[in-house]
Order: sequence, then C-alpha cells, then structure tokens
Amino acid sequence: MLTLASKLKKDDGGKTVRTTGASDSTHRVSIRDRLLTKEVAELEANLPNEGYYQSGRFQFEIDVPDAYNMVPPKVRCLTRIWHPNITENGEICLSLLREHSIDGTGWAPTRTLKDVVWGLNSLFTDLLNFDDPLNIDAAEHHLRDKQSWLNLKTRLLYARRC
Repeated sequence: MLTLASKLKKDDGGKTVRTTGASDSTHRVSIRDRLLTKEVAELEANLPNEGYYQSGRFQFEIDVPDAYNMVPPKVRCLTRIWHPNITENGEICLSLLREHSIDGTGWAPTRTLKDVVWGLNSLFTDLLNFDDPLNIDAAEHHLRDKQSWLNLKTRLLYARRC
C-alpha cells in the first residue's frame, strides 16, 4: 500500500502524467490510483494503541477494486488472532466495509482508506464487539472466562510476532 506512489512514478518514468489529448495509455494513471496515492499520503503514521490488543502488530491485506471509491475495498487480516470480530481465516466484521449496511454505516463514496484504517484500529479498541461476533468461539470464550481469554489472546499475539 505504501509503495503505490513510487510504483506510479516508476511506471511513468518519473515524468509528470498528462491525461489530456492523445497521450500514450501506458503512461496514464487511473483516477483510482491518483485517489489512492493522495489517500495514502494523508494517512496518519501513528494510530492509538490501547485496549486488549495494546502493543500488538497486525497485518492486513487491502484489495482496492477498479470501481473504488464507489465500492469498498476488500480487507483481510493476515495475522492469526483470537478476536470476536475477526475469524481465524482473516475475515473481518466491520460495517463500513459492507457495500450495503442495515445500520446505515456501510460504505459510501465519501469514505476513504483513512476511514478503513481507523475502522480497523477501532476493532481493537472501542468497536470490539462480543455481543454480535463473527468469531463466536472467541466471544463465548471471553464471556465464559475472561482471564483465560486474555491469556490465550496474549499467547496468540506473541506467537505470531516470532
């Protein structure tokens, strides 16, 4: 994700891209790529790190479709984690990633990658939801034995860092 600007510059040979007239299509940069470059540049480098997963490091894959920003990006967690809103396969339950959401908080063309990153960060703090889980086993484990859940979560986090 962070290499998008350098990729675009390399593809263009370091020259300014012109999209008017009869320019060569191999040197044209899509509107989506220009929008993504701007959004990546605006992302905050330091997100708050608090809550159950404090000091954890998590890797996500963000696939931005050609129809972005009319449709949401597809996001998957690559770090195996014991989390009520993330499955062990990396599926994520975050309403803003839904194209159509019942609660009205789904994707809209006004949303940006910054919203996605902040939403993912919120899954580890204020949006951590044990009452409507995607990973039912993790949520039930927490409700049944919070201390054991915290210990298992800690072991999973540390095992993934090594």
